[in-house]
Amino acid sequence: MRTHYCGEVNQKHLEQKVIVYGWVHRRRDHGGVIFIDLRDREGLLQIVFDPDSPETFMLGESVRSEYVLSIEGVVRPRPEGTINPNMVTGEIEVLVTKAEVLNASETPPFPIESDIEVNEEMRLRYRYLDLRRTEMLNKMRFRRDITKCLRNFLDANQFYEIETPYLTKATPEGARDYIVPSRTHDDAFFALPQSPQLYKQLLMISGMDRYYQVVRCFRDEDLRADRQPEFTQLDIETSFMNQDEIMAIMEQMIRHLFAETLNESLPESFPQMTYEESMRRYGTDRPDLRIPLELVDIADEMKGVEFKVFSGPANNPLGRVAALRLPQGAKLSRKEIDGLTKFVGIYGAKGLAYIKVNDRAAGMAGLQSPILKFIPDDVVEKVLLKVGAETGDLVFFGADKTTVVNDSLGALRVKLGNDHGLIEGKWKPVWVVDFPMFERSDEKENWHAIHHPFTAPSCEREEMLENPGGALSKAYDLVLNGSEVGGGSIRIHNSEMQQTVFDLLGVGAEEAREKFGFLLDALTFGCPPHGGIAFGVDRLVMLMTDSASIRDVIAFPKTQTAACPLVNAPAPVSDKDLKELGIKLRSKPIVESTKGS
Repeated sequence: MRTHYCGEVNQKHLEQKVIVYGWVHRRRDHGGVIFIDLRDREGLLQIVFDPDSPETFMLGESVRSEYVLSIEGVVRPRPEGTINPNMVTGEIEVLVTKAEVLNASETPPFPIESDIEVNEEMRLRYRYLDLRRTEMLNKMRFRRDITKCLRNFLDANQFYEIETPYLTKATPEGARDYIVPSRTHDDAFFALPQSPQLYKQLLMISGMDRYYQVVRCFRDEDLRADRQPEFTQLDIETSFMNQDEIMAIMEQMIRHLFAETLNESLPESFPQMTYEESMRRYGTDRPDLRIPLELVDIADEMKGVEFKVFSGPANNPLGRVAALRLPQGAKLSRKEIDGLTKFVGIYGAKGLAYIKVNDRAAGMAGLQSPILKFIPDDVVEKVLLKVGAETGDLVFFGADKTTVVNDSLGALRVKLGNDHGLIEGKWKPVWVVDFPMFERSDEKENWHAIHHPFTAPSCEREEMLENPGGALSKAYDLVLNGSEVGGGSIRIHNSEMQQTVFDLLGVGAEEAREKFGFLLDALTFGCPPHGGIAFGVDRLVMLMTDSASIRDVIAFPKTQTAACPLVNAPAPVSDKDLKELGIKLRSKPIVESTKGS
């Protein structure tokens, strides 16, 4: 039986017999003595095969990379001049007295530890090998530490960890559900939960008072670097606490997490910012406060100009004209600006106007821009004053629908901040609050819930009915370095208010009864005031390990096409299984191309 992990053996074990297991990381033959670096999840240990022991030495000669070995030996100090200060076990080695090959290995498709870049598809196809790498082992260990720390905090604060069902009923939560056919109920289907939202509200009605769960959730949606079809969240709900109290205890939890796992001190009180302010200053409800750049509204200055590119959106209630100043950005070349123009095009911008401020004291003669001839001098001067332009600066402009300007300039702000080394500080958390209850693309469309239809409004029912577009919600998102890591709200705990929200969302009484009758009934049986929040565990780990994607912190992630190369999923199902489920496959209709017609 193993006595130690490889990475745990040190000088305290000198002259002791140890038994270790692991994989051959590297084999070296030095003048008749064979050295093997044996690797397990805790680190590396140098193993020595001495030719004076012919049987073990012969085994040492036969092993290759990734063979699995059992080693019994005696810990001794490394000879003078061979100490490796870069290894935790670098001062000692183990002289083999007994060895066994537990399993041989084929040559891996890529080196386990190497600077050679391996494409992601190959890594995911052989994920069990990829996970052997020290970097991945460390991330999995850190993920374990994070969930353990969060659980310990919540346990200490009287939260109950309670599991909720994976097989449930489809409910509208902003994405498509994964549907699961039922073999025992004809023409009926389960859905995998997008979140345990309704179950945790029912737990509050049942008197559980404080609930949490580290839970898998499923959403059939388009993917990004920080999205997966199945993901893990820390789900939390509590009764008899208002918004400020919930936010306060969650701040305490996140501060505790960073202190325990990263030895980092976060602010004693996280700043708060309204949704309206965040969109106005940063173009997003996920502002990265490490970047000092801000958007500045200049619609008032542009309303009277003849240049329709600016005056059109400036006079449109759904439009926005904004400026973004890049300090000392005038040195950017035309090629670099063209690259930025292409970048904002991803977000719907039709172009990227700019003014280079080569010499602020020289007035108009010190400016350089293709748009100067379209804008009166006095308007240009007002704009430059408003944005605080100085010599050497570059001012970018966005003029379009508000959503396009926010998306494009908001993304440009982040790109410029990162590309030009403008990041200030390491961790900048912020609460974004006072979200609108509803939104819609145009006046003909139904209202859509910004968060979900169970979020409580800040106003009374009558006021919300009179002006749905102006109603604010009791919702709060925790944003860290430009990523939303947690989102929550106070919930509706009154059946009449819940039905009113359903009505505004176009879900009539009959449909609401069919989909949510169990909730509407439960709300009539003494439902306490309650609220909660959910944290994206994958995203938290990604940020805290400085990883580029959540796929790097999930043991077995899906690709960006929601596939698993490792087990080749999704895969066809046999006709027998389909028949048993009463399912008949239909070919998707072929959409004929109209190109060239």
